[in-house]
Amino acid sequence: MAQKIKVGAVSYLNTKPLIYGFEQGMMKDSVDLIIDYPAKIASLLMEDKIDIGLVPVAVMPQLKEYHVISDFCIGCDGEVASVCLFSDVPLHEIETIVLDYQSRTSVELLRIILKEHWKISPKLVAGAENFEQDISGKSAGLIIGDRAFSQRTTSKYIFDLGLAWKELTGQPFVFAAWVSNKKLADDFIAAFNTANKFGLNRLEEVINQLDCKSFDLKQYYTQFVKFKLDSQMQAAKALFLRKIKNTS
Repeated sequence: MAQKIKVGAVSYLNTKPLIYGFEQGMMKDSVDLIIDYPAKIASLLMEDKIDIGLVPVAVMPQLKEYHVISDFCIGCDGEVASVCLFSDVPLHEIETIVLDYQSRTSVELLRIILKEHWKISPKLVAGAENFEQDISGKSAGLIIGDRAFSQRTTSKYIFDLGLAWKELTGQPFVFAAWVSNKKLADDFIAAFNTANKFGLNRLEEVINQLDCKSFDLKQYYTQFVKFKLDSQMQAAKALFLRKIKNTS
């Protein structure tokens, strides 16, 4: 029996439509699905512990070899709702920002927005687990994923990074893409795309299996998150990677 392809996916609600097909048994004989937070999945891919990962695009240049293998991604075109800077004070009063340890792309995106769009230079501090409690006074926090939904109910100011990128560049944004660290067969890639599409075509079914009381998931999946990695998304991804290179 051929060895299964190890696939790492993110544990957030935004990935649920993409991995629903796998969870329903599609490709069960050829894929082992591993779930964790974005930075962890990226590390597993870089260490060759998985073959494919839904990884933050910021890590792609760090891979020895990489191939974007799917027509699907986690992106946005304007507001994304789940990647935000949260604060008790207006932008220009922020002195410190605690950074979410679970993402690399969002941290790089924030650095670009701070410099090029908001034109402020607060102190950036690495966050640890439960860093949300550090958001108070002039200390803001970058929070991504499901935890951002609950933070939306408590913070006075919410600065959406997807919207800020759109204001800065006029383009959509790609947070994560399906990336392999080796060449894969065309028939595997075709089946992989079919499995991704399965949940996107059954959003009501996906939503009914999830428990999220802090945000309307139908609105999230249809108005905020963009899943199709089209040519415009590809161009936006390339622009982001150029900006990272220029600021590093």
